[in-house]
Amino acid sequence: MSHHSRHEHAGEGRKPAALPSRQSAGGLFLLAVGLFALWQSSGLTTGTLRQIGPGMAPQALSVLVAICGIAMMVGAAIRRGETLERWTLRGPLFILGAAIAFGLIVKPFGLVVAAPVAITVGSLASAQVRILPIAVFSVVMTAFCLALFRFILALPIPVAPWLLGY
Repeated sequence: MSHHSRHEHAGEGRKPAALPSRQSAGGLFLLAVGLFALWQSSGLTTGTLRQIGPGMAPQALSVLVAICGIAMMVGAAIRRGETLERWTLRGPLFILGAAIAFGLIVKPFGLVVAAPVAITVGSLASAQVRILPIAVFSVVMTAFCLALFRFILALPIPVAPWLLGY
């Protein structure tokens, strides 16, 4: 028996480690988020249905998210779907960066600066970044956010303190 064939026979009985399906990984993530949120909101009083307490909504949503996660994992166990593939940190880092940029920019510069910056930074999460569509989307979303948050909902969000004073 040659050296080459001996290694072929030695590996025949082993199967490669199966990666979890995307659905089961997503379900596990939702279950973890639901349980974490339930734990974090456990100190809040739920109250009753007649007099709802501050913990009712967070705890109910936490349970629903956890149930959705369990349902996804059960569905993945019944029917094997697409396996989890390798992913990069590009997406999560740029999305987190967009949220941080918005938080740091909105108060001193207002929504007219913070929204386009956040949208642009968030769009860098994709490898297929095209400047013109992002610029158009940024302008349209900023106008929509201004109309919704400042004028329709009358929230005290700064619009452009450096230009308008509010």
